[in-house]
Amino acid sequence: MTPRRASPPAGDASDLPEADPGNLPGDGSDGFGGSDGFDGEPPPVDDFASQVLDVVDAIPPGRVMSYGDIAAYLAVGPGPRQVGKVMSVYGGAVAWWRVIHSDGTPAPGHDSRALKHYLAEGTPLRSARPPVRVDMRRARWPGP
Repeated sequence: MTPRRASPPAGDASDLPEADPGNLPGDGSDGFGGSDGFDGEPPPVDDFASQVLDVVDAIPPGRVMSYGDIAAYLAVGPGPRQVGKVMSVYGGAVAWWRVIHSDGTPAPGHDSRALKHYLAEGTPLRSARPPVRVDMRRARWPGP
């Protein structure tokens, strides 16, 4: 398994949510890549978190997996809520928009930012209007 850094790499500012400058990936307020209540840097990446992030890294452009899909694919350790927790702490370092709810909706508050990625990647959609919804039958990826 590849060792991972606890904080996301410096990246393109276009990946940041557009809504509120106080709601940026990495600050914990958006649910992606933040410290999530930890003082300073996020905690070191444990084995489960590293496995989750490896799966997310492997999801091809235009495809998605639900939190439950990732938990089922790993078939060890915690379930979908813990996958969500990993994404809330470290998700800013990966293609977070490719991990969605089982009903095809992205994380709350990220519709417009995720939609830009979905359109750029050609992700099949059921709705491009709020609430944005990915067509899970066509876009679901079975895993690496």
